[in-house]
Amino acid sequence: KKSALNKQCGFFVMYQMTDGAFDMTVYPLMELWGFTSGNYKVPSENDIQTSLKKVDQSRVKLTKDRRIILEQGQQMDLGAIAKGFTSSRIMEIYKENGVTSGMVSLGGNVQALGTKPDGTKWKIGIQDPESSEGDIIGVVSLADQAVITSGGYERYFEEDGKRYHHILDTTTGYPADSGLSSVSIISADGTLADGLSTALFVMGKEKAIEFWREHPDAFDTVLVETDGRIYVTEGLEACFSSERAFEIVRRGK
Repeated sequence: KKSALNKQCGFFVMYQMTDGAFDMTVYPLMELWGFTSGNYKVPSENDIQTSLKKVDQSRVKLTKDRRIILEQGQQMDLGAIAKGFTSSRIMEIYKENGVTSGMVSLGGNVQALGTKPDGTKWKIGIQDPESSEGDIIGVVSLADQAVITSGGYERYFEEDGKRYHHILDTTTGYPADSGLSSVSIISADGTLADGLSTALFVMGKEKAIEFWREHPDAFDTVLVETDGRIYVTEGLEACFSSERAFEIVRRGK
């Protein structure tokens, strides 16, 4: 039995199933904060509220001939799903050309086809969100899956001693303050994994775990809280290793 997320993980389905934690109309906010241009600034509350009026994916229309229609003032940002879509497409190209073993890395987005040529599983490290040296918190051994990570450490700026990262909460207009520092999604579907890594980061640990329990066959996840605690869903129990302590999250509460 496949989850509805596996059957159709386009951004319309992602928006609906995550209750808006994934929202492709976030561009006006991204632009306001300077994440699209590099001209970073903390916007005024008035400007945030003005931009928020343009952010609502439920107002986006998809026509029968698959054209997307935005309301006036709305703009799309597919940054939360583009790399995952690309890595999935590369897997298809591999298969179309007879490749049976391959991997692609797109900066925080890794997807593998089959096993390594020697038949062993690929080993993918998950970055420590608190390290600037590229240290890892653990390793996932896998075949035919993607490992995609989103975190507040990837793109951010500092103002008056406070850090502001690029993963925005479209209910507040501010960087998500969910208690998580990184979310890694492991799934056979790179597009799904990419979108969910952002959505679960916005949700926070409790809602993220609840969401996984509703779709345990679609993906697994590694959640890292800002205090360093690590949570790993049970589908990864046999293939996740770490020198640090971590808690296995079970399907049953």
